[in-house]
Amino acid sequence: MIFAYRLSEGRLTQMPPEADLADAIWIDLYRPQPEQAALVAALGIEVPTLEDMEEIELSNRLYRVDCADYMTAVVPGQSPDKAPTAGPVTFIVTADRLISVRYHAPRPFVTFPDRADRSSAGTATHVRLFLGLVEEIIARMADLLEATGKVLDQTAAAAYDGTASQRPDLLQASLETLGREGEALSRVRLGLLTVERMLSTFSLWSADRRSDKTDKTQAALIKGLMRDINSLEVHADFLSNRVSLATEVTLGMINLAQNATIRIVSVVAALFLPPTLIASAYGMNFAVMPELDWRWGYPMALGMMVASAGATFLYFKWKRWL
Repeated sequence: MIFAYRLSEGRLTQMPPEADLADAIWIDLYRPQPEQAALVAALGIEVPTLEDMEEIELSNRLYRVDCADYMTAVVPGQSPDKAPTAGPVTFIVTADRLISVRYHAPRPFVTFPDRADRSSAGTATHVRLFLGLVEEIIARMADLLEATGKVLDQTAAAAYDGTASQRPDLLQASLETLGREGEALSRVRLGLLTVERMLSTFSLWSADRRSDKTDKTQAALIKGLMRDINSLEVHADFLSNRVSLATEVTLGMINLAQNATIRIVSVVAALFLPPTLIASAYGMNFAVMPELDWRWGYPMALGMMVASAGATFLYFKWKRWL
């Protein structure tokens, strides 16, 4: 799919499908088909494939071709089947337009066109649009971190509550939630790392083009975005430590619940051990057993079993094992 935008009175306006892409200031390619990639290639821009975008080598993610800057970052989003994922997004900054290539659906690409004019970068140039889109991506990752923090608050409160240890299903649900939030946190941290590297490289590439006041403002915008990323990285590390702590607490609660169950079973087994021993002694089939001829032999054996169980119970209470 191709989403093409032009500027109209300082606002981004989506162009109709039949419009000429040469008039677009931003071309967003989502899961492009060969014929759609050919339309962009007609403008002199080579569209990278998904295999090229997934390469981890720095030379394949950040490079320049003629006057076009190719930069790939990993951005959290949704897969075509609406599952949370993180995938590569390639930003191509040419002399007169911005082109983005993606094979998943990060939310900033949906929300940014409607509020591009309200971003701190503005819409004066295609480079400003690029920085505004990156700002929207960073803001989205901040929202994801905030959502993870709220889930951790709820999960930690449930783990610290004494009643949760009595519900194994709740503890299992807490572990599953912590696992999902840990994965979401990993996707955000990877996104912050790759976006930071992308901005750092773009800043170096554009250093030789800074000649007027506008470019100096652009450099200040990049520095501001870098500071935001650094702050979010610190917050992500803090949340990662919280995930680890909440996981350890939940596992500790599960161990306590298991220990309590094992202790009860052990006590019951110990209470029945002396009566079992007595019953086993009188259940032996020897020819000469004087107790078999006693009139009160059976009541005596029952009394001994009850007395031995009671004595064991009182001993456990005295030792405070119960």
